[in-house]
Amino acid sequence: MERYRSPRWLPGGHLQTIWAALYARRHHGPRPRFRRERADTPDGDFVDFDWLESPAPATAPLLVLFHGLEGSSASQYALAFADRARALGWRCVVPHFRGCSGELNRAPRAYHSGDFEEIGWMLGRVRSAHAGPIVAVGVSLGGNALLRWAEEAGDTAAQTVRAVAAVCSPIDLAAGGHAIGRGFSRQVYTRMFLRSMKPKALAKLAQHPGLFSREKLLAARDLYDFDNVFTAPLHGFRDTDDYWARASAKPYLARIRIPALVLNALNDPFVPATSLPQPHEVGARVTLWQPAHGGHVGFPGGRWPGHVMTLPEQVTRWLAQAL
Repeated sequence: MERYRSPRWLPGGHLQTIWAALYARRHHGPRPRFRRERADTPDGDFVDFDWLESPAPATAPLLVLFHGLEGSSASQYALAFADRARALGWRCVVPHFRGCSGELNRAPRAYHSGDFEEIGWMLGRVRSAHAGPIVAVGVSLGGNALLRWAEEAGDTAAQTVRAVAAVCSPIDLAAGGHAIGRGFSRQVYTRMFLRSMKPKALAKLAQHPGLFSREKLLAARDLYDFDNVFTAPLHGFRDTDDYWARASAKPYLARIRIPALVLNALNDPFVPATSLPQPHEVGARVTLWQPAHGGHVGFPGGRWPGHVMTLPEQVTRWLAQAL
């Protein structure tokens, strides 16, 4: 993967990110279809799990895919990983973070980048429902949260999953948050996220009056401001700085005790290359892939010697070594 080079006609991290999101091929055969199951949470809320419709046996390996900020099982990367799981004869499930399955959740909370307790509860539900081995992939926000779970779980993580992979994850949330709040990224990506996040937050306010300041939320112009008004206080953090510091996976990578892949392109517009960890900063079970190209969950049309490979193929090949 570290030899990956993007096509010459698609230079730069922004183009690789945007092209992959809008135009990249999601699946080789028919569009993956999912069967939804709803599970009640301990705090009286619900989480929706979308299970890939597949003839794979109950004992086949299961790929758990945690989506990114405002993602879902319909995201291009979720469909691509589900298609790859289908081709391998694996099962696949996409747990949705609260509010991301198409229906507003009930509790006075949503989800966040360091939500390792929610990840642990979701994986526990999946573990109880599946007889075979499990591997997990987290994309962007979902990858940081997945790594935080593996860090907190330590030696006990192996009781649930064989290996984890974080794809294009902002494991230094402060660096990523500031990067997406500047220049082109602020004008394109920040606006895109806020167009989805603000209406959900306002719906949450209507559901729980007085939860936060409507005026301050409407005035938020970047993720730092939004997290200060909504994400941080709703999830037990003092403010955005406290949230970004405590939720970042990078400082705790040495705690991980199961095989873990951390994949970040050096030209990712969401994740500055200078914020990425070096080999001496991670534990012995952590593998770092840091190709020069790829953008944010992009990696379009990359060529390796003799054949073309996709991001899901590379990541699942690595995960298969742990099965």
